Amino acid sequence: MENKMSPNKVEYCTSCGIRLEEKGNVKFPCPKCGAEVGRCVSCRQQGNVYTCPKCGFQGP
Repeated sequence: MENKMSPNKVEYCTSCGIRLEEKGNVKFPCPKCGAEVGRCVSCRQQGNVYTCPKCGFQGP
């Protein structure tokens, strides 16, 4: 899958790549390096793994 993340602002889910437009989506700093990570409602509810685009940290 193509990485659709911009370096300045997260606009897509880090797990599945869909655009973060829905209510309930979140953006938060990576626990390891502080880079912004985005998560859609579906991936949050399902506990899908995300990988930080900057440092490679993986979280639920």
